[in-house]
Order: sequence, then structure tokens, then C-alpha cells
Amino acid sequence: MASLRELRTRIKSVNSTKKITKAQELIATSRITKAQSRVDASQPYAQEIERVIQRLASASSMDHPMLKERANASRAAILVISSDRGMCGGYNNNVFKKTAELRKMLEQDGKEVVLYVAGNKGLSYYNFRNEPIGGAWTGFSQDPDYSKTHDLRRHLIDGFIAGSEGTAKHRDGVRGHEGEDVQGFDEVHMVFTEFESMLSQIPRAHRLLPIEPVVEEEEIHQGEDMLSNGSKEIQPEVEFEPSADRLLEELLPQYVSRGIFAAMLEAAASESAARRTAMSAATDNATDLVKQLSRVANQARQAQITQEITEIVGGASALADSGESD
Repeated sequence: MASLRELRTRIKSVNSTKKITKAQELIATSRITKAQSRVDASQPYAQEIERVIQRLASASSMDHPMLKERANASRAAILVISSDRGMCGGYNNNVFKKTAELRKMLEQDGKEVVLYVAGNKGLSYYNFRNEPIGGAWTGFSQDPDYSKTHDLRRHLIDGFIAGSEGTAKHRDGVRGHEGEDVQGFDEVHMVFTEFESMLSQIPRAHRLLPIEPVVEEEEIHQGEDMLSNGSKEIQPEVEFEPSADRLLEELLPQYVSRGIFAAMLEAAASESAARRTAMSAATDNATDLVKQLSRVANQARQAQITQEITEIVGGASALADSGESD
């Protein structure tokens, strides 16, 4: 059994750790609400730009390079969205596992895969394994900022438009010498964590480019085209100025850019939720460990007291037998 002094030192150490994990839990809890609010605030814009894109797609020739499947696609980019800090349980490992699955699938299709990483943990993970990285951006996983993610978003879009046989402009965060153009790619995928609830965060793999156009077909059922006054509802005819193709060319990069930033907002909420869960479990474990150590320390203290009493009684008995107690 450890000495009483050692047990008290361990109890003190565990209590200090418990204070840290409790503080981290409270901070993560406060950040979840803010992150969820940002996700909700981005929805109106997302819904509106999707509606506009669908209307433009139905009126255009659909001949934009961001909408075209490339017959001989040979190079694919994967954006891995991880966290900048740890203490969030299996949050990052789940993202890395999903990335490995996606990468294996793409390589089986004969595509060369280049990784782009957002977050310090992802950067450390791939550097430790000597995995080549096309680019890395850090410092905003907990609180994504649209301006700080500009180079990341633009490089993925420009690289896709350039294609595997072309080159894109070098941007901050991209590996390579300043001023040198960077080889493009034929597909862009993204791996992030989707926030479902405080207890459930699911890693997702999503293809960003080329965009799979979804044009909603308006179904007109008998009786549903009548207004309340009995007259027929007239669907408006929309004319685009400039042309629908020109507008689509301008809006598609914005649409993809919004998708990337929305994934980062989802990942930020998921990171805070995962950290809260992990720190809550760590705090509970620390509480249980303190109870166990306190119990052992009490037993050690009782044993020490019993030994001291036994020694005193034994000493008194020895003195009585020797006759020196008189």
C-alpha cells in the first residue's frame, strides 16, 4: 500500500486536474450555443442561394465546368476538417478514419489523392506519419472566420477549375514555393463532422466538386393551382439579366464556398460538443478516483493510528513489566 503522504499527493494532483477538466467542460458548453446560433444564422442565405442556383440551372445550358463530370478524372483533393486543440475524445480520430476510407475508395478508382488539412490536429497527425500534404490552414477551428478561410476556399475552387492538367495560383497555406503555380485536380471532396445533437456528432464525407445539380420539378396537382378566391395561380416568368449562364458562372463559386464554410461551422459545433462530453467524463472519472484514493488514504491513516496505539500500549506494558513505571 502506498504511503499516506503519497496518497495525499495523488489526491491533490487529481483534484487539480479535475478543476481543469471542469473548466474546459463549462467553456465548451458556452461555446456550443454560440456555434449553433452561427449555424442557424447561415441557413437563410444557404436556402436562398440554393433556390437561386436551382432556378438558374433550369434556365441555363448547364455547361459550366463546375457541373461537368470529367471522363478521365485522375486527381482528387480531400479537405480534412479537424480541430486545433485536443481534449475532445474521439472527434479527430473519427474524421481521420473517415478520410482513410474515402482515400482508399478514390485510390481504388485509380485517382491520385492530395490532402488539404484544416486544423492543427490534422496537420500533426499527417506530419507524424510522413504523409504528404497539399496545404494546411490552422487557428480557426473553434471559431471559423469567413475572411481567414478565403485562401482555403479559393484554392479548392481554382484548383478544380484548372483541372489535373492545369495549374492554379499559389495561395497562403498551400505547400510549395511562393509564386509557383500549383497542380489542379478533377474532384474535390470534404470530410467533416456533422452536429446532430449534444451527444451525437457524425463524421461525413461529401463531394463538393463537380456539383451534382438538383433541379426541383414543380408538380402541379389538380386543384392545387387554385387560389383562395377560386382563380388560378399564375406562375411568374423570370428573365435574367445578364444571362442565366453568366449568373451561374458568378454564383457557383459562391455556392461551393458557402458549402465549405457551412461545414466548418458544423465542425465547430461538433468539436465543442465532443469536448464537453469528453471533459464531463474526465471530471466524473476524477471524482471517482478521488473517492477511491480518499478511501485508501483513510484505511492507511487508520492502520497508522492502530499501529501507533499498539506501540504505545506495548511500550507501557514493557515499562510495567520492568518495574520502571514506579
